[in-house]
Amino acid sequence: MRLITIDEYHPKLMQLARPVLDRQRRVLLAAGRTIHPTYLKRLEAVGVRYLFVEDAISKGISMDEIVDASSWIEAIETVQEAFQDAAQNGNIPVITLERLVANLVNEVTKRKAIILFPTTSLHEELQGYAHAVNVALLSLQLAKKKFIPPSQLKEVAMGALLHDIGKVIKGAEDHPVSGFEFLRKIREISLISAHIAYQHHEKTDGTGFPRGMSADQIHEFAQICSIANMYDNLLSHDAMPPHIAMEYIMTQAGTSFSNELVQLFVQEVPSYIPGTRVLLNNGREAIVTKILGSMQRPYIRYLESGEELSLANNHTLLITEVLYKDRDKMPAEGDGE
Repeated sequence: MRLITIDEYHPKLMQLARPVLDRQRRVLLAAGRTIHPTYLKRLEAVGVRYLFVEDAISKGISMDEIVDASSWIEAIETVQEAFQDAAQNGNIPVITLERLVANLVNEVTKRKAIILFPTTSLHEELQGYAHAVNVALLSLQLAKKKFIPPSQLKEVAMGALLHDIGKVIKGAEDHPVSGFEFLRKIREISLISAHIAYQHHEKTDGTGFPRGMSADQIHEFAQICSIANMYDNLLSHDAMPPHIAMEYIMTQAGTSFSNELVQLFVQEVPSYIPGTRVLLNNGREAIVTKILGSMQRPYIRYLESGEELSLANNHTLLITEVLYKDRDKMPAEGDGE
């Protein structure tokens, strides 16, 4: 299995490995199917940019590091209900959110690494809610590696899930401020979680908003949410591949984020997820198969020979390029089976 951009899809060579859902989270296209070009255009029209597929070169790649799909969809449903309650009734289902937070903490605790589903693998109307879940998962991964206690991990998760809640508050103009004002009035939500929503657009160099805080004024948990928020937006809204998004995050050290946090991010977030086709500095093409230990030095399998090896154990081998579909080399529609 591997993740591809929708324009890389070819029905003669690939079939869906994960279902495609509509805006009601119902199965639109089931796993195991091929996609007719007409349906591809429809998916693009509703904002779907990524697909999980099975094909010959990704055979045997399981992507065990990716979050559980059913848990992810259930989390999105809960967040959607919370945002809709906030918009329509001025309330949120705190008990339901607390159960979700506990599930997310458990999901991250049992995994050494987290690979996110792109929000743009969903209908555009679900992408904002999926973004909240992804930011929470990534924030938890970073917080776990900073040895933040379990009780505070829940505060991180709640604040990250609700970091954009201010966008749905009636009459709101500045979503960090309106989100903070909304959350701090809810007795069951900690003030720290509310401050995550308030400060997630602040930057360590003082150029952020809404207050232009300096580094020592920004809560550590808000900084964690902020870097997770930027990264997920780069992947989804800006359609950046993970390795390019990682390079951009690295440029933000000392400006948007502390050097320490960026260093931790590089250590804990993989630049090359399983299923990524790459070119190595020896001129050979390969596919990333798994991540064990080093986030930036994965296992790869040579495409022409099938030989698999660890880049962490082969220090002279470097990934020089990520390979995408070469349309000139793909079979034309109507070619043989």
